[in-house]
Amino acid sequence: MTKKEELVDLKPKAEKVSNEHLKEMQDMVNLANNLQFNIGKLEGQKHSILHEFALAQKKIIDFQDTLTKEYGSADINIADGTINWPKDEK
Repeated sequence: MTKKEELVDLKPKAEKVSNEHLKEMQDMVNLANNLQFNIGKLEGQKHSILHEFALAQKKIIDFQDTLTKEYGSADINIADGTINWPKDEK
């Protein structure tokens, strides 16, 4: 039997990456962190806007009730205020 030859790596192992690679990695991580922060900020704004939208819809529904009590219908042409009565109810 022959003894297995052992390969010896004479190149020393690096302790650190180059400054250029470090800077590139830091820039990429910072960009990802900033994007993640901005997504969170936008989601917060989206939540607030959706809440405001729900309140606006409730106001419309409440006002439609007022119009129905006052005029008998809430089917109103928003451009000129005409009540859109069904064809057989004029």
